[in-house]
Amino acid sequence: MARLLKQCFRWYGPQDPVTLKDIRQCGAEGLYTSLHQIPYGEVWPQAAIRERKELIERAGLGWEAVESLPVSESIRLRAGPFEQHIGNYRASLRNLAAEGIRVVIYNFMPVLDWVRTDLAHRLEDGAECLRFDPVHFAAFEVHLLKRAGAEKDYTPGQLAAAQAFIESMDSNQSHHFGQRIIDSFPGGTIGFTLDGIRALLRDYEGVDAARLREHYRLFLEAVVPAAEDCGVRLAVHPDDPPFSILGLPRIVSTERDLKAIVEMVPSPANGLCFCAGSLGANPANDLPGLINRLGQRIHAVHLRSVQRERDGSFYEARHLEGSVPMSCVMNNLLRLNSRRPAGQGLSFRPDHGHRILDDLSKPPNPNPGYDYLGRVRGLAELRGLQLGLAYHAPRV
Repeated sequence: MARLLKQCFRWYGPQDPVTLKDIRQCGAEGLYTSLHQIPYGEVWPQAAIRERKELIERAGLGWEAVESLPVSESIRLRAGPFEQHIGNYRASLRNLAAEGIRVVIYNFMPVLDWVRTDLAHRLEDGAECLRFDPVHFAAFEVHLLKRAGAEKDYTPGQLAAAQAFIESMDSNQSHHFGQRIIDSFPGGTIGFTLDGIRALLRDYEGVDAARLREHYRLFLEAVVPAAEDCGVRLAVHPDDPPFSILGLPRIVSTERDLKAIVEMVPSPANGLCFCAGSLGANPANDLPGLINRLGQRIHAVHLRSVQRERDGSFYEARHLEGSVPMSCVMNNLLRLNSRRPAGQGLSFRPDHGHRILDDLSKPPNPNPGYDYLGRVRGLAELRGLQLGLAYHAPRV
């Protein structure tokens, strides 16, 4: 039988309504989690890491990967205290390694690193899911944020539909709609306002894709040697969604982007988080082929599917349905895992579950997309798929 990927679950710490006991009961072996209480740019103290790790281990689980160790806007812009923040990042990597944590996920998305326009899109079966609609985002950009030049990014039809959408809401509804977009992040709110977003966008004036990519290269050159020295494997998360928003460059959206990243600093410590849903929202991405071509640099795996629609919208599908060929993805991951060095086997977690069953009657989860039961269903489906494929896979 092929070597299995370790089954994990995302946990947002002691304030998460999904408890460690819940996670243990669903069959997960490990966690992807973070110290969300520490502000961006500050050092993660070794004592805080140890305390969290011991809490996890007392529940019978393991801290499999850090998700995530944030990269501050100062680092992305190379402005303000960016040198101090880079030094703090290196220190945090060393502290994590000292506690035996070897995989660290991060992203390099400017301003908004996670965007959906609807956090409770109702499906035909009554379940709720996350959705991105370009018309609704146009309504936000053009009519609420009032970003200069935003109209150029949309078709006349989209602009007309966006105007009709915003006019269908009263002022209170439009305010809450805009606030959901800019300040609904897994792990908690950050306190963004429209004026705050406008200020950040001004900071990015003149930062095109080439300049942001150069800033990224300099960040990697500064932190990858430290990761390599202490045995940590870095895993960059793809852009979500994998295309430009707010007129900002996105440089982790395609296989070409990912190949360029691993070539910037050619070290095994400089690697990737394979997020099937984020990459799958771009129809040009060949997910099974990407695993074959870049697999040795994949250090963490998020498995979810999206259903792409003709107008550019997408929503979170069931884990084995939608536009992502999940059986092919899992098959290639199993083959890849069988070739991994000892001690560097892959893990995965189900990502962005539907809101279903009893979760629908509970208060909304503060972490959008991370209700318990939808992810339990996803983990069960992925577990069954993995076992079925593994039993019939030839030895590699």
